[in-house]
This record gives sequence, C-alpha cells and structure tokens, in this order.
Amino acid sequence: MTRTPTRLFFAFSLAVALSAAAVGTDTQRPDAPAVAQSGSGDDDTDQPVIWPANVGSPEQVIYAQPQRMQDAIDKLAPRTPGKTNLYLISFAGDGEENVFRNEVEYVEKLFVERFDARGHVLTLVNNPNTLDRRPIASLSNLELAVDGLGKKLDPDDDVLMVFITTHGSRAHELYISLDPLPLDQIVPEDLADLFSDSPIKHRVFVISACYSGGFIDALKNDDTMIIAAARGDRASFGCGTTSDITDFGRAFFVDALNRTASFTDAFADAKKEIDIWETRDQQIHSLPQIATTPSIEASLKKWRDGFKPGPAVPFRAPPRERNKPSRPVGNKSSTEAR
Repeated sequence: MTRTPTRLFFAFSLAVALSAAAVGTDTQRPDAPAVAQSGSGDDDTDQPVIWPANVGSPEQVIYAQPQRMQDAIDKLAPRTPGKTNLYLISFAGDGEENVFRNEVEYVEKLFVERFDARGHVLTLVNNPNTLDRRPIASLSNLELAVDGLGKKLDPDDDVLMVFITTHGSRAHELYISLDPLPLDQIVPEDLADLFSDSPIKHRVFVISACYSGGFIDALKNDDTMIIAAARGDRASFGCGTTSDITDFGRAFFVDALNRTASFTDAFADAKKEIDIWETRDQQIHSLPQIATTPSIEASLKKWRDGFKPGPAVPFRAPPRERNKPSRPVGNKSSTEAR
C-alpha cells in the first residue's frame, strides 16, 4: 500500500507529540475542536493514559501485532455457501476514550446476534484494557484485515462492511491514538489505497467521526456505499470520557438497525433522530451523509434475503474499568464534539 505524504506527515507529527507526552507536556488531537465548540465542559479532562503492566512494553505490543492479526483471521469461520455473506471490520481509533471501544464491541454483538455474521467479524480496538486480547486499531492492521478477508470471502458475491469510529479533523484525518505507540493518522487516500488492489468488490463504509463526509469522494464507486456521521465541514457529537456511545452510533446501530436490516432505511431514520437531538440541544447540525448505488443496494438485498434477522440487541454500557498501572503516558483533552 502506498503511504501518502499527508499520512507520513501526520505520523511524524504524532511521534513528536508522543515524545512531548513522555516528559509530561499536554498534546492535542490534530485540529481537534475545542471543548467550547461542543457546548459542554462536563468531560473529565487531563486524565493520563495508563499503560497496563500485563502486556509487555510498547515495542513488544507493536511486534506482536502481525501474529495477533493472523490469529484473528485464522479464527474466522468459513463462508456459508449458497448465499451472500457479510463480513465486518470494526475499528475503534482513539484509545483515550472508552466510548469508541464500547461502540465497536456493541456493533460486533449486533451483527453476530441479529445479522448472521457470526465468525465473520474482525474487531480492532485501541484501548489499554483490550491490549491482551484484541488487535490494535492501526492502519497496518486494517491493511492486514482487508488482505486476509480478501482471501476468505467470495469477492464477486459477498459484502464487506468497514466501520470506523474515532475523532476526525477539519482536514479530514481520522485520529488514531494509543499512547505511547507511534500510530499513523488515516486520511481518505489511505482507505482508498487499501482497496486499490483488493479483490473485494462490494463494500460498505460507515465512518462515525467529525467531518467524516470528507471521505466520500475518495471511496465512492459503482459498488460501494459510504455512510458518514457528518458532512465534510461539520462536527458530530456524543464522544468524550463520560459518554457510553456516540450520538451517531446510538441512532444508526442501536435504534435504527434494531428496527430494520436495510442500511439505507436505517440511515434515513438515524438522520431524522439526530436532527431532532441536535435541534433540542441547540447544536450546529452534523448533517450525516450517504452515498449509494444500485449495484451495492442489489448486493445488500441479496444478503438480506439470505437470513432472517434476529431479535433486537439492546445496548448496555460495560462497567468502567481501571488498568493495573505501569506508568502514565501523557495527558490529552477530551471533547464531546468529534
């Protein structure tokens, strides 16, 4: 995969920021909205990221990732013959806030229990509490996941959904962080490059982040659906250390997809619900976006025709966890605007 100059720049910038964090200097997400923009100052701020003592050093964690990814791919179930299968990659990018981990773990449960995807889900998480059992959410691991699934599924019939939840910037980068690991940020061209040589034809991207509409142009083609939590120039809401799930995650996955199996209908319902919430809270509207085509709609209908959806899956926020600390690594501000 080609590493774009933009991504290399942000990788360098993040490495510099992490060096500052190691000596106790505050760092900020790239172009992160200020707390004042979100209209809330209720978040717990300046909480150190605690590196767990039971996972080895940061270098050991990075070194272990290729094998951890291969183990996860090897555990996937064979595709079910005779029908369109859906595979899911869930990706929680920011390790400082449990809201993103909560969201991908709920989506995993939803698709396994309601949408016939048992054995077809890869969940990548940046969170200190999952380092001993989940692959981290890095661009390199995402590339391994796409390559691995390209060898597992039927590229002409099956559908791959990629769900990413994290913070986003006005310059259309997705914030990828797990202090003190030097992880690259993700820009639209990076996601497009992941699939430039992939045999996987039918794709659905769901990106829950501020300004995520800025990814649509780079990803759209005749066989792809893209759903974004916000227009390219708007923030989305509901993250932060006091949040259990983002507003878009609640509206689209918890509420809408527990009523319908159609992603298009679920998006329409979620957009209306989010508009009501943002009007009530006097927020600047996020304006979620969708780009779809007749081809991907036909593939998704074939998938829906191959199973009967299970019962609704309630969202229950997991209890808050505390790590057994090794050492604090840096401080970063939180915000409800993403």
